Amino acid sequence: GQLMLFYAAFYTVLAALFAICMQGLLVTLNHEYPKWQLEQSIIGSSPGLSFRPMPEDVEQVAAIQYVAANKTDVAIWTDLINTFLEPYTDRTKLPPGTEQVICDFNSPPAAGKVCAVDVSKLGTCTAAENFGYNRSAPCIFLKLNRIYDWVPDYYDVDDLPDEMPSDLIDYIKGLTSEQERKQVWVSCQELGSAANKTEVLEVQYSPSRGFPSYYYPYLNQQGYLSPLVAVHFPRPPTKTPITIECRAWAKNILYRGGTRDRRGSLQFTMRID
Repeated sequence: GQLMLFYAAFYTVLAALFAICMQGLLVTLNHEYPKWQLEQSIIGSSPGLSFRPMPEDVEQVAAIQYVAANKTDVAIWTDLINTFLEPYTDRTKLPPGTEQVICDFNSPPAAGKVCAVDVSKLGTCTAAENFGYNRSAPCIFLKLNRIYDWVPDYYDVDDLPDEMPSDLIDYIKGLTSEQERKQVWVSCQELGSAANKTEVLEVQYSPSRGFPSYYYPYLNQQGYLSPLVAVHFPRPPTKTPITIECRAWAKNILYRGGTRDRRGSLQFTMRID
């Protein structure tokens, strides 16, 4: 009897201590913002770049491979994109109470509101066009991974890095508005020996070549949607694999290429038969 009383008292005290510790932990947590932010957090202060559609098999190397004339093949990729775009195309998929507004460089969102992402401005990268997959001209969608309270440090015409692609430099210099140049720029290009290339891979970007400033900072706003850049490859080579690297450009985005431990960039292969 005494042994039972001892264990009952022991586990009662243990449960009480656990409850007190948990309560103390919960008091320090905030559902609106993380305790550790930017450099103090595990994810750091340099966002990664990601793309959709991604293969369903997460163990698979990022690769887009299909037969354009095969409707089943095409549907695999277009279904992945449609699922990803659901919150962008169907407001009922957003949390209740979401206040979306139309933003531009002169009209950032007010407190508590979020900028809508207008998918009608994604060029030919639409569901009605099967995102180009049935025409051997596929689209991918780029987005920056979210980091709470991160604000881009933008490149402008006076401080563009030497390694930036010349077509992106020309695009930035062609923008007459200083506000419009406040974007996290993106570029995609084929990797490999120049001797093996018969022509430069054509790439088209919509609605622009970057993620506009008015989407930042991300502050865990209700219904926030990451801005997108649709990247269209209108005439990629067929029946041969190509490797493509996409990169995000801002002064406070670290860059490291390659297939492992990338920073500020992504790499994937594409083969269309």
